[in-house]
Amino acid sequence: METVEDIVIVGAGIAGLTTALGLHRLGLRSLVLESWSDLRVTGFALSNWTNAWKALDALGIGDSLRQTHQELTGAVAASIVSGLPLSEMSFQVKAKHGYHEVRCVRRMVLLETLAKDLPPGTIRFCSKVVSIEEAGYFKWVHLADGSILKTKVLIGCDGVNSVVAKGLGIQRPTFTGRCAARGIAEFPDGHNFEPKFMQFSGNGFRSGFIPCDQNNVYWFFTYSSSNKNKDMGEEDDPAKMKQFVLRNLGNVPKDWVDVVEKTELKSITSSPLMLRWPWKLLWPGAIYKENVCIAGDALHPMTPDIGQGGVLLEDGVVLARCLGEVFLRKQSGEITTEEEEYSSIKKGLEKFAKERKWRSFELITTSYMVGMMQQSSWKVINFVRDNVLSSYLVGLLLQKADFDCGKLKFS
Repeated sequence: METVEDIVIVGAGIAGLTTALGLHRLGLRSLVLESWSDLRVTGFALSNWTNAWKALDALGIGDSLRQTHQELTGAVAASIVSGLPLSEMSFQVKAKHGYHEVRCVRRMVLLETLAKDLPPGTIRFCSKVVSIEEAGYFKWVHLADGSILKTKVLIGCDGVNSVVAKGLGIQRPTFTGRCAARGIAEFPDGHNFEPKFMQFSGNGFRSGFIPCDQNNVYWFFTYSSSNKNKDMGEEDDPAKMKQFVLRNLGNVPKDWVDVVEKTELKSITSSPLMLRWPWKLLWPGAIYKENVCIAGDALHPMTPDIGQGGVLLEDGVVLARCLGEVFLRKQSGEITTEEEEYSSIKKGLEKFAKERKWRSFELITTSYMVGMMQQSSWKVINFVRDNVLSSYLVGLLLQKADFDCGKLKFS
């Protein structure tokens, strides 16, 4: 059976739902395809910096999330070897785009908040894309259940293993040689941690602890691995991964060690860290081709070392604005033929690509370099990092977060 849609988005993750909600705010319908049977959560939580809150406010859901997530006041960088602080930075400072705002947001809460304002039927679960076919001014999207969608615009927000990116001829992301374990510890009676981002580095490892609210603390632990799938079996077994993390936390204060100890096995996951080499984003066809484009992790998979999950939200707002301009022109009667519409869609996606490629290039590069410095096991680099660059590296987090993707309106 064939169904015709204006805009089909593959992937009901952060980028996909942000794009759909942005389009909805502009009065436009889209269909989101999700291969899983429900909203899928990986990573448990993410740091939302100033740029992320600008995007959430553009979508109209920022205040709702602020009510349930504690604002962080600053960051402390410390040594795994000594356990002593190396530098401390306040988040309560003003920058180019206003005062900084940082909160650690639970991923499921974010996804549910994005989804709840979408019209019923926007998300179609259990809809796995198996192939994409040309059809004149349209694309045919073939699903695993045998159904076919005919769409004017196809957007791939389907993660690092994107089917849409593969259809564009884009190579799979590269394994960085590093992996990350993540977890979230629950404190039913509340915890006494300060609202600060604590991070520790040294001996080839990096860890961080961030309160989400008074009852939940998110943590991560990055390490080197010779195999992107397994490292002595830890990645496949949460119990082994938990012990691996505890063995290698180093001289981290006991209160933070207890956070990992308290974490239930169901709340621990691990995964390889992948990236797309930033210069590949500058090649023709790297972001869009005709009436197809990619966004989110499908576009710019990067290491998490500067906490820029907010770039997924930026993508969605910018893409919704670029496509909204096209389809609202059609609704007003300015675009009258399929050929004009197809040409306008290509120009809209080109505009999105131009606006996002350098931002993505910058963040991928910065995050990779920061991660290599912070997780280095070389004595010379460790000395320079701990004694010279510690404050600079922490400051990069605020610097890259000082960005505003704009509103959902047209000039």
